[in-house]
Amino acid sequence: MSGSLDLFDVEFQLRLVGAALVGLGLFHALLPRVIDWPSDLAGTSLMTRQVSYAHLFFIGLTCVLLGLLPLLLGRELLAGTPLGTALLTGQTVFWGARWLFQFTVFSPRLWRGDTLRTLGHVGFSVLWTWVTAVFACALWQVL
Repeated sequence: MSGSLDLFDVEFQLRLVGAALVGLGLFHALLPRVIDWPSDLAGTSLMTRQVSYAHLFFIGLTCVLLGLLPLLLGRELLAGTPLGTALLTGQTVFWGARWLFQFTVFSPRLWRGDTLRTLGHVGFSVLWTWVTAVFACALWQVL
């Protein structure tokens, strides 16, 4: 079928991943309220509060910037150039590390027994698996 949408097309998946990462980055503006950081951080020092919010901002910004690459430049990433290959390698390693952290750093005590947090854990497990797999498949394709 010419002109049909191929959901398994790597470039299309890169664009979807990019859109998801941009959305996730923007969601960081709401995240402190969603996970109740103001009350959690109320008893900490000013330094801890400010560092926490600064890191949250830069994580959100990083998600947006790393998402814009595949969203806007998917074809260029797949062109097989040294720069595109390096960017795909970096994204695969970065998001693969984030996937690994989901299962090795975050304690199940954070989400077990809490329906919303369990859904969040499962959702992020799926998200990081998909994001990592898409970048790994794109890298495989150009190699």
